[in-house]
Amino acid sequence: MSIPIIVQYKVKAPVEKVWKALTDKQEMKSWYFDISDFKLETGHVFNFYEPGDEKKYHHQGEILEIIPDKKLKHTWSYPELSDGITTVTWELKQQGEETSVTLIHDDIDNLKELGANFSREAFAEGWNGIIGQSLKSHFEN
Repeated sequence: MSIPIIVQYKVKAPVEKVWKALTDKQEMKSWYFDISDFKLETGHVFNFYEPGDEKKYHHQGEILEIIPDKKLKHTWSYPELSDGITTVTWELKQQGEETSVTLIHDDIDNLKELGANFSREAFAEGWNGIIGQSLKSHFEN
């Protein structure tokens, strides 16, 4: 079993607002990805590309678990590049005026044949940017 990437930040917003930012496709566009076929429904498969016009990497996910205002778990894969599937879990916890956001990206080694752009370091850097900069500034600016 591979060691998961764990990224944790506190966001100055109530848990309900952070949950909405994670699960509402209109709100996701402003800080995360434009996932036009996202639906908050267990078993639903969604697709998206990284921001910009290049459309280099087709990402695909399937929602595995939903606990409103607490947990969202989905797969994360690149179907055109690899059969490898990883798992991303978002955990939210209200802490006073803030929400603790913990992201756990598991089974990263399933993508290691794809090279440096899909390494533990690359994903850790990406998630730290997405949560530590994009999500935090979505609420705090």
